[in-house]
Amino acid sequence: WNALKLLDADGEFLSDAEGKRVLELAERSDFEFPEVDALGHVLSREPFNRTHIEQVLALPLVDAEAVRKRRFKVVVDAVNSVGGIVMPELLRRLGCEVVELNCDPTGEFAHNPEPLPQNLTQISEAMVREKADVGIVVDPDVDRLALVSEDGSMFVEEYTLVAVADYILSKNPGGDTVSNLSSSRALRDVTERHGGKYSASAVGEVNVVAKMKETGAVIGGEGNGGVIYPELHYGRDALVGTALFLTWLAHKGMTMTQLRATYPSYFASKNKIELTPAIDVDKVLREIKERYAGENMNDIDGVKIDFAENWVHLRKSNTEPIIRVYTEA
Repeated sequence: WNALKLLDADGEFLSDAEGKRVLELAERSDFEFPEVDALGHVLSREPFNRTHIEQVLALPLVDAEAVRKRRFKVVVDAVNSVGGIVMPELLRRLGCEVVELNCDPTGEFAHNPEPLPQNLTQISEAMVREKADVGIVVDPDVDRLALVSEDGSMFVEEYTLVAVADYILSKNPGGDTVSNLSSSRALRDVTERHGGKYSASAVGEVNVVAKMKETGAVIGGEGNGGVIYPELHYGRDALVGTALFLTWLAHKGMTMTQLRATYPSYFASKNKIELTPAIDVDKVLREIKERYAGENMNDIDGVKIDFAENWVHLRKSNTEPIIRVYTEA
């Protein structure tokens, strides 16, 4: 399931209702699939990487000149994916000196491709060794952006969206934002600092996008480093995230550690519990809701309890026999 993402004519994920309709059609006994040779038509658009980069650089809030003046030295870890082609090209167009790590797009991942601290020791060491300003890590399909600071420390991928939103809201005071229920509260804090309203969606990019459209959000995304900027398109995009983040860093005249220190200092723990057939998860979630009925609660996707200084989110996985338990304080 995770390997098959269905998109509509606007390049956005199908909603649950649209996806179910496709499955219903496929399961009908009178439904016949056409021969392969009769399916649609082929349209060649080459090279689209360049088109994508041009569209990012053309955005009004991407200040390429300011970035070029800073002459950032950037280390890129693209885990030997397609990001090894497009990310260095974008960065060089922005006047950055680029140090490439794992940028040969063989598909043979140099390390676990999940951009988590334990998988990023190589770039941490390279940041210090190269005396670089910014470290950029993307996942294999280049829709998640994790950042590494000049001292080799993690900027923390939850704060990718927070920093980009801070910049967008500085230009759109009072603008609204969206992230999913499992993402950092820091986005809410930054949004309110700029006079806007934060909204939470169920987990999943399609749900974030639906909430963004409903609220007219100027920026949104997910705490896994997924930045969604409607001015370009309604999808997570590490290229636009990179260009906007570097613009903000250039405008602020700070190092990455200095910029990170301007944001609320939250700490998260993300765990999971293996389920057995004997566990009635829905019953467990109902009992949790009853026990904490006096707290601020959201049950659109599992159960999330917001306390004054922290929160806990419990939800069933859609793809594995586990219950996820996320908390932040």
